[in-house]
Amino acid sequence: MKQWLRKSLIILVSIITFGTVTPSHPVWSEEQGVAKSQQRGESSGHTASQPTVETTIPTEVVKAGKDDFIQTMTIEAERQSIEKFGPKISNVIEKEFRDVVLPNIEAAIEMTAAQFPEESLSQLAITESPSGGVSEKIFHIYNAETNKDIIRFHVRRDKPPLEGYQFNFHYHTYHDHFQTHYTLGTIYWDKNTPPKWKTV
Repeated sequence: MKQWLRKSLIILVSIITFGTVTPSHPVWSEEQGVAKSQQRGESSGHTASQPTVETTIPTEVVKAGKDDFIQTMTIEAERQSIEKFGPKISNVIEKEFRDVVLPNIEAAIEMTAAQFPEESLSQLAITESPSGGVSEKIFHIYNAETNKDIIRFHVRRDKPPLEGYQFNFHYHTYHDHFQTHYTLGTIYWDKNTPPKWKTV
């Protein structure tokens, strides 16, 4: 197998599995010629923190790794958003969400990915389930090693005076301890109170 193709495959698998399969993982050991003594964590189930393959990753492969990360996170962001809306809200706002808000979520994910070296992206994970009721949380992206949030995506129900209800989509980042609201878009609902999130 050509060297660049093998590197691309290793990076892609590392991103898709969020780092559980890395270049030091036993699945690559035969092809990479890694000595058994270097396969730390094989018996304990932990992967080594540093890859045993010492090669320079071409720029185009790094970009492909970031692009795959952004695409994977954006697909999951869309899925969790629709899950949070529930059918009653989703039937009304889903198209506008995809047209207006989702591209901005993708841009925010891209901005987040740009802050990390490609090899660190495998440490980033996405929370598994959006909150229901009237809670704002859609999903968070966090560092799986430290368990600390990096960026939080929320939606708030607003009712400006003399207007109907609207959904304010926004995010917060760890840079200012999640204090600032960065708006992703606003979708008008109705003068009537919207149902709770996840309402069937």
